[in-house]
Amino acid sequence: MSERPGPVLTTYRLAGHLARPLVPLLLAYRTSRGKEDPARRGERYGRTPLARPAGALVWVHAASVGETNAVIPLVRRIVEEGVNVLFTTVTVTSAAEAAKRLPKGAVHQYAPLDIAPYVDRFLDHWRPDLALTVESEIWPAKMGRLAARRIPQIFVNARMSERSFARWQKLATGRDNLFSLVTMALAQSEGDGERLAALGMRDVRVTGNLKFDVPPPHAEPEAVARFQQLVEGRSVFVAASTHEGEEEVVAAAHKVLRHRRPDLLTIVVPRHPVRGAAIREQLAAKGLVVAQRSLDEPITPETDIYLADTLGELGIFYRVAPIAFIGGTLVPVGGHNPIEPAQLNAAILHGPHVHNAAEIYAALDRTGRAEVVRSSEQLAKVLDELFADPNAMRRRATKAAEAIATFTGALDATMRALVPYLEPLAIAARLEGGNRAGDAPSGRGPTR
Repeated sequence: MSERPGPVLTTYRLAGHLARPLVPLLLAYRTSRGKEDPARRGERYGRTPLARPAGALVWVHAASVGETNAVIPLVRRIVEEGVNVLFTTVTVTSAAEAAKRLPKGAVHQYAPLDIAPYVDRFLDHWRPDLALTVESEIWPAKMGRLAARRIPQIFVNARMSERSFARWQKLATGRDNLFSLVTMALAQSEGDGERLAALGMRDVRVTGNLKFDVPPPHAEPEAVARFQQLVEGRSVFVAASTHEGEEEVVAAAHKVLRHRRPDLLTIVVPRHPVRGAAIREQLAAKGLVVAQRSLDEPITPETDIYLADTLGELGIFYRVAPIAFIGGTLVPVGGHNPIEPAQLNAAILHGPHVHNAAEIYAALDRTGRAEVVRSSEQLAKVLDELFADPNAMRRRATKAAEAIATFTGALDATMRALVPYLEPLAIAARLEGGNRAGDAPSGRGPTR
């Protein structure tokens, strides 16, 4: 492992230094848009009033909700080995999810901005023994500072899309130096593994996608029953994790279809609930009757769109709606997780932009377990066909669930690959006796 920073790290470090005067303005702007927690803004500078837990500590970083949900079972397994976990995220929504789901022995912090002095302050305080990064969070300052301190850094559930691979290939000078800082990469698929190795990661293994081993999103049976009662007798469809531009397509499809199916109810679950008010205004302007969940508005026979601008409730809607459109696919975001609706027996529709999980979508599409739609007219046509043939809709959902089941096993494979790194930490924790993971605080960081 090279001790000297290459051109990428040197340039990036200089850019970070020059950007520091602008950081307060950036954070203030993000806070005004609901993307930062004002009470915990110091954590973005690497500051915290929390004490480091005694004993071994693994730093696990996951950017947003999807990565958080995927890696929580791995965090639980690490804690069960007697090792503390420091869990960092970037988004407010992922912090809320972590607060609900982290086990005792894991503590949440917001990740420091990727500027060397902030990363150093963070590392000086927390002194992790091992750093695990989830999926594709490539932050040069973090990678460089971990390497300088000889802290092993491993990418788990690692992925590298064709698009990102092409971009990184253009940075040929200094690229290998950056990626060679990674101790090991545990890739989601053969394609991801090949691309990561081609970029210079040294020890690449294919362990599968952790998202396949995550249980379906939880929902209280009483909450599901209540919502089922509210929509009884209606043709229900959910558009999940939508982004700007997709709600307009879904709304247009609803308007086309409601002339043939006046009982249609479309549930829109935006990826970022903070957009709820803007989405409501947009849909109402198209003549649609909208009920907004965050405002506790009731569903009436006249309701066209149920705007579920809340967090952590997709489990309810996937259990009630027999058809799910997966967002981030009609716009070039790259596609969100189709695994959860497949687990819960929903027929799956999606747009053409699925590069974030190309292998999963390809497996679903190949055998007719999912269907690609590219326009509001096509979406309306496919929905009409599925509602007209409930047996075909159920068969498609069952096949999707069966296809997803064949991909499980990544959690065990990941733990096996991590044994050489975790076992010494677990032994040290046992030898220290009282300094066990249970001594660490749990859930979110402080409010202040």
